[in-house]
Amino acid sequence: MNRKNFLSGIFPAAFSFNNIGKLPFLEEPDAAPIIPRYLKKEDTIGITCPAGFITLEDIQPAVAKLTEWGFKISIGNTVSKRDFTYGGTDEERLNDFQLMLDDKNIKAILCARGGYGAVRIIDQIDFKKFALHPKWIIGFSDITVLHSHINHNYGIASIHSKMCNSFPSDWNLAEQIQKETIESIRQCLSGEQMIYTAPSNSKNKTGKATGALVGGNLKTLESMAGSSSDLVTKNKILFVEDTGEYLYSIDRMFWNLKRSGKLSSLAGLVVGGFKIKKDDAGEEFGKKLEEIVLEKVSDYQYPVCFDFPVGHQKNNFALKCGVRHKLEINAGGTTLKSI
Repeated sequence: MNRKNFLSGIFPAAFSFNNIGKLPFLEEPDAAPIIPRYLKKEDTIGITCPAGFITLEDIQPAVAKLTEWGFKISIGNTVSKRDFTYGGTDEERLNDFQLMLDDKNIKAILCARGGYGAVRIIDQIDFKKFALHPKWIIGFSDITVLHSHINHNYGIASIHSKMCNSFPSDWNLAEQIQKETIESIRQCLSGEQMIYTAPSNSKNKTGKATGALVGGNLKTLESMAGSSSDLVTKNKILFVEDTGEYLYSIDRMFWNLKRSGKLSSLAGLVVGGFKIKKDDAGEEFGKKLEEIVLEKVSDYQYPVCFDFPVGHQKNNFALKCGVRHKLEINAGGTTLKSI
């Protein structure tokens, strides 16, 4: 028997026998996403710190709410560990994340907080077992490293959302928007169809689009350009957000997106929350966020919205990265719906 034909009969066409666990066909923009199994009651969610540190005490509000939702919790060894700004040393964070990634009993991994550090361990993480038994990876900000790497290399969906440090200590005193955004994590994990809305903005570019939703923290996305974690954006809906950046820095990051071709073939662009640093006296940049973005996409016809409820803010809803969505922007506002 021809060896090539024999092997193709054993392994699904999506797999490369020479690179088990990695799916090269996902370079193709229209490849169907791989959706991890949605969670049911009694499933276990692991909590770990692949980036910044957090104490056991500070994750208790998240543990209480996840338990109330019916999930079991496995707390990683890095919770309460600290190595300066990190949740333990690189080795400790890598080992803790790897254990949870390989544990078949853990059905989702909630990153305890962002900060910085995921890029320091991403190339040492072994995703082979994860690729064969996908599970939900949850978080945002620095966790954009994981979302982008997983999407680019494996086409597996993940959840961009608030983390443990964003759960209110007293649910009864929390603002309604804070409750809704936390609740959206449960909805994503449970497989509910997600529908998001944003108010009208006079700078929006109206239109409709369909495509896989990808993106995250803009500075983090910029830092991964040209690496094995770089984001593939062709025919996709890209969402971006950021915090603590000057306008000139945001302009530079959008130039990076444009010059690297990430804006040229989008299905649509979703601009979330941007907490902008005030210009230094005498160093005023002279352009607003909307002007910066629209300048870079002026050559393209796809829809663009601003003020979407995602980012370093209370109004930060959970989004399913890699999952196909419909985007509609009109005079009345923006609607984004998972499909």
